[in-house]
Amino acid sequence: MNPVTQFADRVIRNVETVIVGKREQIELFLVALLCRGHVLIEDVPGTGKTMLARAIAASLGITFKRLQCTPDLLPNDITGVSVFNQQTHTFEFRPGPIFVNILLADEINRATPRTQAAMLEAMQEQQVTMDGVTYPLPVPFLVLATQNPIEYEGTFPLPEAQLDRFLMRISRGYPQTEDEILILRNLRKRHPIETIGQVVDGSDLLALHDLVTEVHVSERLERYILDIVQATRSHPDVALGASPRGSLALYKTAQAFAALHNRDYVIPDDIKRLTPVTLAHRLIVRPESQLRGRTAATILSEILERIEVDIGELRRLR
Repeated sequence: MNPVTQFADRVIRNVETVIVGKREQIELFLVALLCRGHVLIEDVPGTGKTMLARAIAASLGITFKRLQCTPDLLPNDITGVSVFNQQTHTFEFRPGPIFVNILLADEINRATPRTQAAMLEAMQEQQVTMDGVTYPLPVPFLVLATQNPIEYEGTFPLPEAQLDRFLMRISRGYPQTEDEILILRNLRKRHPIETIGQVVDGSDLLALHDLVTEVHVSERLERYILDIVQATRSHPDVALGASPRGSLALYKTAQAFAALHNRDYVIPDDIKRLTPVTLAHRLIVRPESQLRGRTAATILSEILERIEVDIGELRRLR
């Protein structure tokens, strides 16, 4: 078992004491951490989004902060502010909540576009510039943003440029009946999040990231990734296809997913599994196609069915 798999297994087992029946989503969260990417969760309230972020942060022994986004939230409320020190007659920078390892931006679409834009530099460059001075953010740094896909009153839709900065978009969904029964029993006395402890060293993520980049992706699978992305750009129902950042996101997440499953090579199923979560939020479906019930998810599903990869590829990799 490789170090990435060992690391992930310890974290997943620990997090599953808090988050029941959502192993796949936990794995995707770890993939984002291994790729130094950010995650957008679109889900209804009460499905454990905050608990997932807190449980992973506690398991890794890294810092976590929750930011409730509202229309009156200002950019300085996120990045920080310079305060004048009367004793030294100088301005001192007071870091905002974004200076953390995992930032949960709850209901990010309730923040104004100006406030949303304050996160762009941090998400892409992992730094904050204030009054001409650049401050690096902690490593690892991950933004976990949430938005309610049902309620749109008083919200500001995320622009395409900001959506493109999220490595993946996922949805946890409602738990299965048996899982929800277990949740009820686990919460009978107190919440498991109160007793969860650290099981790995979060600083190991730096070394694991280097291991992930060494995972082999064959030339044929590189072409397969680009065939999928090119198909989104030429599809008649799509006004704007996936960007090169989308190609890179699919490539990197496939490497991390393979390493997490104890492989040093990517297989076609890795790419097929990660295509919906890495590309769907980057597509803009034409309005007339939306009226016919077409969605980014259904379009990607059709593309994956249409584009074939050499079946012998997996045999050669083995």
